[in-house]
Amino acid sequence: MPPPNVTGSLHMGHAMFVTLEDIMVRYFRMKGRPALWIPGTDHAGIATQLVVEKMLAAEGVKRTDLTREEFTKKVWEWKEKYGGTITNQIRRLGASCDWSRERFTLDEQLSRAVVEAFVRLHDKGLIYQGSYLVNWSPNLRTAVSDLEVEYSEEPGNLYFIKYRVAGGTRDDFLTIATTRPETLFGDVAIAVNPEDKRYAQHVGKLAIVPLTCGRHVPIIADWYVDPEFGTGVLKISPGHDHNDYHIARKLGLPILNVMNKDGTLNDVAGLYSGMDRFEAREKLWSDLVETNLAVKKEPYTLRVPRSQRGGEVIEPLISKQWFVTMEPLAEKALRAVEEGQLTILPERFEKIYNHWLTNIKDWCISRQLWWGHRIPVWYIVGKKCEEDYIVARTEEEAFSKAQEKYGKSVEIYQDPDVLDTWFSSALWPFSTLGWPDLSKDDYKHFYPSTVLETGHDILFFWVARMVMMGIEFTGSVPFSYVYLHGLIRDSEGRKMSKTLGNVIDPLDTIKDYGTDALRFTLSLGTAGQDLNLSTERLTSNKAFTNKLWNAGKFLLQNLPDRSDVSAWDFLLANKFDTEASLQKLPLPECWVVTGLHELIDKVSTSYDKFFFGDAAREIYDFFWADFADWYIEASKTRLYHSSDKLAAATAQSVLLYVFENILKLLHPFMPFVTEELWQKASTDGYSLAYH
Repeated sequence: MPPPNVTGSLHMGHAMFVTLEDIMVRYFRMKGRPALWIPGTDHAGIATQLVVEKMLAAEGVKRTDLTREEFTKKVWEWKEKYGGTITNQIRRLGASCDWSRERFTLDEQLSRAVVEAFVRLHDKGLIYQGSYLVNWSPNLRTAVSDLEVEYSEEPGNLYFIKYRVAGGTRDDFLTIATTRPETLFGDVAIAVNPEDKRYAQHVGKLAIVPLTCGRHVPIIADWYVDPEFGTGVLKISPGHDHNDYHIARKLGLPILNVMNKDGTLNDVAGLYSGMDRFEAREKLWSDLVETNLAVKKEPYTLRVPRSQRGGEVIEPLISKQWFVTMEPLAEKALRAVEEGQLTILPERFEKIYNHWLTNIKDWCISRQLWWGHRIPVWYIVGKKCEEDYIVARTEEEAFSKAQEKYGKSVEIYQDPDVLDTWFSSALWPFSTLGWPDLSKDDYKHFYPSTVLETGHDILFFWVARMVMMGIEFTGSVPFSYVYLHGLIRDSEGRKMSKTLGNVIDPLDTIKDYGTDALRFTLSLGTAGQDLNLSTERLTSNKAFTNKLWNAGKFLLQNLPDRSDVSAWDFLLANKFDTEASLQKLPLPECWVVTGLHELIDKVSTSYDKFFFGDAAREIYDFFWADFADWYIEASKTRLYHSSDKLAAATAQSVLLYVFENILKLLHPFMPFVTEELWQKASTDGYSLAYH
């Protein structure tokens, strides 16, 4: 199971994956296959810390008012009280997981796996520490992944500013256009396109950065500059822009940071030091106007990076972090698909998977949080050089290594950062089965698994990382198939959001339409395609559930009394699973049973190909049109208006045989109503889940 955040409550995305995964597990279990489905939750570092900080704030307490130990104790208390909400809601969807194996990413066993993975990657030289440009969340005071930054189109301004050319006249200047004038204190160069004749005479000279007491930067030429954007002159601020950062690294330019971790400007900004970045923008523009260095300001649509969790504007910032070198890991993951060890469904997502892994960047895995897996790195007290660190599985091991190197009186302290939540999630397929203890029965029996099912929107967040880590630590892909479902949208095809007011709550839907109707509706979506969910579809499938129930009532009312042993022996003896048994049937019965057998073949093929929507439609059409509307009506003549007892008994046998098989076919989709009807109609006393 893709472990939902421990902070979460049920939404339609959860309902979709539970439905599809439960369909798979129930189908293969009914075929006699050993089917393990492991449930669990993710500790969700950023999301959980945010929730608890808000709870404390309501009590007038800041996180920083507490020690790290006191705060994490508060989080565990919150987890114990509210952390089971999402799993209880998932149970309401009928998820037939092995709940005895439920896991949490901060469980002792999984935490041991995380430490082991870190140590092994570091020992191979695949984990390193360095100061690089990262996505920084000023409110959370932590780095966030590239994948956790969402870009939105928002109204803003394009600011045109004069940069005077050093040694020139008062009118000798270049005009740059920028959306973030507050970063000009971090400028290290002014760039133009080499073929832009407008500025050729300035290349090689120096420009004066405005409002900096005359700081000079070189005017350079680089092909990256788009002559058509703005004025064709680009300010290079590598400490606060990803593209500028790559240009600076390529050309050997210095990196200048003007921002504090809380989003205020630092001492490099001079008189603007201590001002909030957005406040500084307004003040800076006002001063540029006053000093006649402002040319104009015009409306401009910005592509604003926002934190997926906190929603605040992300700041590109130079920060010392831990990284995983991804290229060698990605090569193996690419080869797994190329060689057929891993199949991605639908196939079109293979191209997206390949493109991302081919162009992958190193993964920033450290987070400046208190909730999560602490990085297993220790430093020596009193040593200024933090590069002289110790990686160990435990504090005792780290202390022993430190003593060997620095003597018995040495003191150590652990790195304060925690690991990115996706680091532990990347180990999920094997850490949940007992890895790194390879002798565990679950690991030996169930790893690698067969299928991973999840939303296509976390193909990179989770799927690709599990593939890379699985191959790295176990030598094999963690699963043979990746089945990706689409997003659920409203009836008009819009993404569900609280802002639009079009969110459909699964729990309300269950209350109004029933779990079975919801599951059946979700299963009709096509793999990888977004599903437009409407009340019309839900209403239709609720009617289908009622039709199935009424058909069951009709059957039960027209079966022999349970005390009539001979009649029931006759019913149960007729399985109609051979050609000879079919040939003995009257035409209507022969027709419906033959149709059932054809349906079983088609549905089995659809199940095996992961065409769950096709399977659902095939069962729906046969049950409603062929069985309920046609054969049940045809059987009434034999049941009510015929003196031929054998004909009536044969009709009863066929009704029972066909209906029981329909229940089996439908059970993975609609477990509640089918189980209820099975218990009423069946005589063996076993759950339908094991037939």
